Amino acid sequence: MAAALKPNAPEIRKAAQEFINYLNKAVTPFHATQEVKERLIQAGFKELPEAGHWEIQPANKYFVTKNRSAILAFAVGGAYKPGNGFSIVVGHTDSPCLRVKPISHQKSDKFLQVGVSTYGGGIWRTWFDRDLSVAGLVIVKNGDKLQHKLIDVKRPVLFIPNLAIHLETDRTTFKPNTETELRPILESFAAAGINGPAKEESKGEYDPRNITANHHPQFLGLIAKEAGCQPEDIVDLDLYLYDTNKAAIVGVEEEFISGARLDNQVGTYTAISGLLESLSGEAAFQSDPQIRIAACYDNEEVGSDSAMGASSAFTEFVLRRLSAGGSATSFEEAIGKSMLISADQAHAAHPNYSVKHEENHRPTFHGGVVVKVNVNQRYATTSTTHAALKQVAFEAGVPLQVVVVRNDSPCGSTVGPILSTKLGLQTVDVGCPQLAMHSIREFADTSSIFQATRLYSTFFERLSNVLSNMQ
Repeated sequence: MAAALKPNAPEIRKAAQEFINYLNKAVTPFHATQEVKERLIQAGFKELPEAGHWEIQPANKYFVTKNRSAILAFAVGGAYKPGNGFSIVVGHTDSPCLRVKPISHQKSDKFLQVGVSTYGGGIWRTWFDRDLSVAGLVIVKNGDKLQHKLIDVKRPVLFIPNLAIHLETDRTTFKPNTETELRPILESFAAAGINGPAKEESKGEYDPRNITANHHPQFLGLIAKEAGCQPEDIVDLDLYLYDTNKAAIVGVEEEFISGARLDNQVGTYTAISGLLESLSGEAAFQSDPQIRIAACYDNEEVGSDSAMGASSAFTEFVLRRLSAGGSATSFEEAIGKSMLISADQAHAAHPNYSVKHEENHRPTFHGGVVVKVNVNQRYATTSTTHAALKQVAFEAGVPLQVVVVRNDSPCGSTVGPILSTKLGLQTVDVGCPQLAMHSIREFADTSSIFQATRLYSTFFERLSNVLSNMQ
């Protein structure tokens, strides 16, 4: 195996900076999917309509989206025939966050506020005292048609201030009530030109025909301006809050990445980057009998139970369509020749909380991609898939680490066990090491982007050989 590059090596720095450029645009699952889509189109991939007929040809590249928040890209090897296998790397586009409620207008003590729902298992205390913006998907009327508009306000417009410590009776514990104390301020009565009590708005009655009754006009006007329409033209919206403080390379030696949504935009970005990098070897692609697939799902943070989540039948439908044209059992034959990498972030050993980590399994920054193992099947790694990945990593020159949680600690999970169970796919769970997982601002190392991309690229290129040499 080649010697590991130093954290500030040019290749490491370049890969990390390109990821940060992507991350600062991927502020919601919709934006992440759009960024991935644009990269694929630039690389010569063709978009396929989910509801249309597909004519799949060897040595060609395609992608399909679901709900504009999930995307599945595939490159068909030049030697592919129905019944051959799939090499798959998957991530997810969503992260814990605050999302705007269908009826969002709230007010208290001469402030206008926006009602939000907590999405996923976020560390909600970290959302206080942040400059927040809003982005997402807006559906507008345009004559007889409905149009989807991707919007991003990009500037701070919402704020959740902490309670002053002088007013706290318990100054050692901070556990906010997420319904009553996690309400962003939009505007003051003074700025809104309100004298005395605010004009009464609807008392929670949902009006599906008039969205202006469900949100403050100041807020809806802001969204309409970004969408290039009038407030009354908005039919529906799906909006996310995010921290406007941009991700950056930090540290005295510039070896760290600080930013939001590392879990799991790192997985999404490196899965797609690995697929694209693997296609640079045209001769190898032309002779590849496999289909190389990178998939990025939505809703992993809340269990994956959605049409665009890994728990849906969407993946099986796509794989069956790719297997069409052979025998009646081409799909089943292909599954037995396939392997999947579930790429989701991993916990690095925290220097301030050493006791939280198992003594022999302590992933470190710059130590390589982390293989996740759990005998209770919270992760889908087996000895066979671990061994196959070790061979791929050796050929890639990428170091591997392994993590096992303590017996007295809970263990997270990923889409790995879901897809492994539903499809019968051999699966290995991996991730890049990070700290502060599910905080509004997370912390990782620069080496991970380069290492993960190289590992997945080699996996796409070499999987069929590795599997054929396993007895």
